[in-house]
Amino acid sequence: MIVGRSPRIRQSFQKAWSALIALFFWDLAVTIFYYISPFKAPALPLTIFGTALALVLGFRVNSAYSRWWEGRILWGAMVNVSRSFARAVLAYLPDTPDGRALGNLLVRRHIAYVHALRCQLRRQDPAPDMQRVLETDDLPELERRNPANGVLDGTDRALMNAVRSGWIDTIQQSRIEGLLVDMSNAQGGMERIKNTPLPAQYRAFPKYFTRLFCILLPIGLVETLGVATPVGSAFAGFMFLAVLQIGDDLVDPFGNDVHDLPLSSITTTIEGDLNQAIGLPAPPPAQPVNGILW
Repeated sequence: MIVGRSPRIRQSFQKAWSALIALFFWDLAVTIFYYISPFKAPALPLTIFGTALALVLGFRVNSAYSRWWEGRILWGAMVNVSRSFARAVLAYLPDTPDGRALGNLLVRRHIAYVHALRCQLRRQDPAPDMQRVLETDDLPELERRNPANGVLDGTDRALMNAVRSGWIDTIQQSRIEGLLVDMSNAQGGMERIKNTPLPAQYRAFPKYFTRLFCILLPIGLVETLGVATPVGSAFAGFMFLAVLQIGDDLVDPFGNDVHDLPLSSITTTIEGDLNQAIGLPAPPPAQPVNGILW
């Protein structure tokens, strides 16, 4: 996620440069044809076309941003429930060596859980982070299709063993179970966003309309702009292409691109808070790299 004061034009240009160069040469060809040919193109209602296209692109960007913002809300809820989970298990379990050991284990399992969830959403291997946090290579959860959900299942079984041992009562167990349900609900919302793309019409038609508008743009402007048509038309087209790219950048908030949510920073924050809760040193907070927080 870009955390600087403003997005970098260079990054936007890098994504749209090929279309922009093609647009410039098309504008140049239209301008040359206008001056050497007796044929004059009819006036085009570019204002109507541009207004309609702006509404379509605006609607698409709003839809993409809604997905991005919902993803951020879900991860914010995960941060809160993580702190509540650590506080509950450490407070409810008995202050004995075995009770403290189980509490520390449950907290570390939750740290492994958020790292596994981050990796799953980014289509990365969760094994290195889980093995680092739990300090073992023997993790049956990694054999499951959904390792993060496997960690939650194992945590629930450990809590039930604590109930059978008389370490926590059923009311306390119900309270912790509610926190696990909140985690599962947040995870389900993230997976829904990740696995459900925008409908094909949202993805295809705005691209077709934008490209068509960019093709018609110099034809409608050449009579007014004259020799400045290649520059003016390319600049106007770039604005529409940039708005189109914004929708593409925001549609998957859980990727590993500069515009996506800083999941590594969020999970590092959770790990730091929970490590300090069990008396372990917190990892250094994530810092922006070249104005980008990952």
